[in-house]
Amino acid sequence: MKIAKVINNNVVSVYQADGTELVVMGRGIAFKKKPGEEVEQHKIQKVFALKNKKASDNFKMLLREVPIDLIVIVEEIIAYSRQTLGKTLNENIYVSLTDHVNFAIERYQKGLEIKNALLWEIKQLYREEFAIGLRTLEQIREHMGIELPQDEAAFIAIHIVNAEMNEEVGTTMNITKFMHSIINIVKYHFKTEFEEDSLSYFRFITHLKFFAQRIVHGTHYDSNYDHLYTMIKEQHRDAAACTEKIRIFVKKEHGHELTNEEMLYLTVHIERIVSRR
Repeated sequence: MKIAKVINNNVVSVYQADGTELVVMGRGIAFKKKPGEEVEQHKIQKVFALKNKKASDNFKMLLREVPIDLIVIVEEIIAYSRQTLGKTLNENIYVSLTDHVNFAIERYQKGLEIKNALLWEIKQLYREEFAIGLRTLEQIREHMGIELPQDEAAFIAIHIVNAEMNEEVGTTMNITKFMHSIINIVKYHFKTEFEEDSLSYFRFITHLKFFAQRIVHGTHYDSNYDHLYTMIKEQHRDAAACTEKIRIFVKKEHGHELTNEEMLYLTVHIERIVSRR
């Protein structure tokens, strides 16, 4: 591989034969090197191949100022997230997560701490992503000697959820608030707590995530399920009554009128979770 551009002493960009750009990282990999010279293979630690040009350009800019140890940690966490969650993550996570964690460390070093107002909700709604956030904090503590608060694990979780859903941070925070409101409506209606390790709870949260995404974006999901919804309402009257409360809340707070199909699926999931099925 021949160097196309020296980004700093630890990072270079190269082009493959098909024109694909790679960002290659390693300690001292570009020391006294110039474009056109060969990359020393034994110095390569990480290779990034971002297909999105904007993400790639922004990532290269970040690499000029972010410590190599942190880059390694974030890249490994992203790879671990893909493997653990079994999901495709938007490439922008390389930029957003790296930038956020780097800024969080800078704040820590200056004695500034930002609280995450949705810490509890994120821990409850995105348990796998929050666990990855905690793993990230442990890696930072172990390799960089910096101990960040749990609030940062929640922020990291949100960045991972963003990459899963292809959303912006602000939108994901709004989705999280909305999901929490719906869960509270169900809890108060049935005066119960959920078994958060159950399959029905996992299914409910997954459904709520995409339901909330549609509400926030103002999109509808509808087909001719009127007759089936009428049957379900008769079979599960209490769950349907709870869904009606959700319909009123969504209409009042978000101006979105739920379709019968949306109410059908909500009722089915609510019935499952309260009957522990």
